Amino acid sequence: MAGKGNQALQLQLLQRLLSEKQPLAECARALQAVLSADPQVRSVWYFTWQQQAGIYSPEGDVRGWPPGPGDLQNVSDQHLFTALQAQSQLSIAQASNIDCWLVKRMLRAGVCYGVVASLPLYPEQPGLVVIELQQSAPECALDSVLAVLAAWLRCAQAEARPVELLASDPHPALWVDGRAHLLEVNKTAAALFGPHIGEQLLQALPNNHQHLVRSCLTQQRVIEDVPAQFAQRTFVWSYIPSPEQQRILVRGRDITEQAEQLHNAAQSSRLYRLITENTTDLISRHTPDGRFISASPASWRLLGYWPEELQGMRCQALLHEKGVLLVEQRAKNALAEDGYHTMSLRVRHRAGHYLWFETASRAIRETYTGAIVEVISVSRDITARVQAEENRRRLAEVVEVNTDLVLFVDPNGLIRWMNPSARRSLQAGESQHSMQLADVVSAATLAELTQQGWQAADAQGGWSCEARFQPYGHLASFPVSLVLLAHTLAGGERYYSLVARNMAERELREAQHRKHQEELAHTTRLITLGELTSGIAHEINQPLAAVINYASASLRYLQTVQEQSLPVERVAQGLERITEHANHAAQVIKRLRAFLRKEPRRVEALNIAEVLQDAVQLCAWEASSARVTIEQQLLSELPLVYADRVLLEQVLLNVLRNALEANREQHQDGSRILVTAEQQAECVYIKVHDQGAGASSEQLEQLFTPFYTSKAEGLGLGLSMSRSIVEGFGGALEAEAGVLGGLCLVCCLPIRGRNDERATVEA
Repeated sequence: MAGKGNQALQLQLLQRLLSEKQPLAECARALQAVLSADPQVRSVWYFTWQQQAGIYSPEGDVRGWPPGPGDLQNVSDQHLFTALQAQSQLSIAQASNIDCWLVKRMLRAGVCYGVVASLPLYPEQPGLVVIELQQSAPECALDSVLAVLAAWLRCAQAEARPVELLASDPHPALWVDGRAHLLEVNKTAAALFGPHIGEQLLQALPNNHQHLVRSCLTQQRVIEDVPAQFAQRTFVWSYIPSPEQQRILVRGRDITEQAEQLHNAAQSSRLYRLITENTTDLISRHTPDGRFISASPASWRLLGYWPEELQGMRCQALLHEKGVLLVEQRAKNALAEDGYHTMSLRVRHRAGHYLWFETASRAIRETYTGAIVEVISVSRDITARVQAEENRRRLAEVVEVNTDLVLFVDPNGLIRWMNPSARRSLQAGESQHSMQLADVVSAATLAELTQQGWQAADAQGGWSCEARFQPYGHLASFPVSLVLLAHTLAGGERYYSLVARNMAERELREAQHRKHQEELAHTTRLITLGELTSGIAHEINQPLAAVINYASASLRYLQTVQEQSLPVERVAQGLERITEHANHAAQVIKRLRAFLRKEPRRVEALNIAEVLQDAVQLCAWEASSARVTIEQQLLSELPLVYADRVLLEQVLLNVLRNALEANREQHQDGSRILVTAEQQAECVYIKVHDQGAGASSEQLEQLFTPFYTSKAEGLGLGLSMSRSIVEGFGGALEAEAGVLGGLCLVCCLPIRGRNDERATVEA
């Protein structure tokens, strides 16, 4: 029954299309729907005769029909056309014997069972229909249907249909009777609901369709926009009564897109409302003169005002008084020219304090005039960001002017940035890039950083050590106190900062402090030495006086001896030497006591050759015992020097005895000492060369330090006291490498005139 109903609806649609002279393709599609409604039919195709081309051309639904060749000059359906003029219906088996293009295409489509019938839709346009039957249906199954259909088509074109259902109507429309039964549908409804139009159309109508039909007819009123859902589509139906015909015109509109848009708009509106009500930013609307129209609830948290309190309030009342006119003018100009403006400004909270806001505004214009009718603003509290930027700027300024060296280093040891102090200290120019940490620290420090520094900084946040930095240009390195700090960027990347304090001044101060301590110790030792010398001199003077007295008495007794034999002469010579050395020792002790007591020295003009000769003679016996030869190379005429004879003689004796001991330790079978004296500029230089082991550079620096000695039994005072004595004469005592392979001690004595002599003596 459903198939019969669908076929009847399709016939009514075909009749309306034919009566309205609709395009042939639309009529052919309706005819195909009528024939396809029969269960014995498998497929239906409709063709119209093209007189000029001499072929049949497909119309309507051509699905399943194969396309023909592109060249139509060598094809023809004339034989088939002639055969159908003689016999209006042929079986496909009969048509297969006719040589024509349509039959070949039919066989190509696999259509081998059915009928080919001449069935013109319009009298002036011949046409045929190809019907493929089910294998179970007889070939004559549609003979009566086709005969009735041909007669009905001839009558349908002459019968006019009511014009309420227009084939050109883009919306689905249908006629129903008083019992809500379908009477007729238009072309749009047929195309929309397909071959099973009866069942699908009833599903697409409202659920209370029958009640609506009854109410419409009973009350004689139009019922509009009744919604209904069908296959994920939305329709609205209007029921229009026709009392004369006792039927109702039902017209529908597919509002799926509009309904979806409305649904999406409602969702968006709800979403935007939720965003507006819950966002932490202040969203507000303003009039062109700056008054609040509305504001989001965030106004209470940000400004201390409820949205209702802000309505009608001028924005200018909330701005900081400084620059408010300039801010207002800039905003107006930007909105008028560009339509949007972003600015940072200070806004007063209800409590009285000021906050920094970043406000983005956009102008809403009137469509036709372009005048600004409203301004939408989104304001964000950036007080924390501004304060953080201010703190970063201050910290950056501190780092820039800091005297400490600050370097930013990545995990690969590449120096990314240095502050000006670091650039000055490391002699790195602004144009130098891609500097490595290995370029400025020693290999030992770099190894320590690799083994301990990076890991300790990552684990504890910081690490420190003492190191040395090496400037560019092979300049001298300098000590630093180094602190390594680890940092993490927002993306999780690690970087490090090196903060180094130049410790060169501290190192210098420490060296000066050590030197000062050494000088204090030296002074203390000299004071102690002075006290000891006074006691020692007092104790030694008495035995020396006794020695001198006994030696002098012995000489007098020997002089009374009448017989002058060789032994007596030798004893007399020995007593004379004893007396001479004892007197010399007494004079030395006396002068040393005077020196330590800072008593006036007895400076006189001295012949340096005589003083040297006396000093050599005093140590001649010791030199002979050590098998050391003392050679003298003195200029014949040397200027006079002014000094204390005893002290100068003691200095020369100390120097000569130091050379003798050096030779004795190095040579057992004989060696020599070379003594030279010459004038250079305003000084006389006395040099004593030995053949000892010499001295290293470190030993040369400490050679004249008090109490420093390389001898097992030495006190370390001889050369120190000798230098002090010579410096007291205005000269100098130095050490250098000698020409004999050992050490050379150089005594420099200035040459002075008589005026200098008197001044010195008086001092």
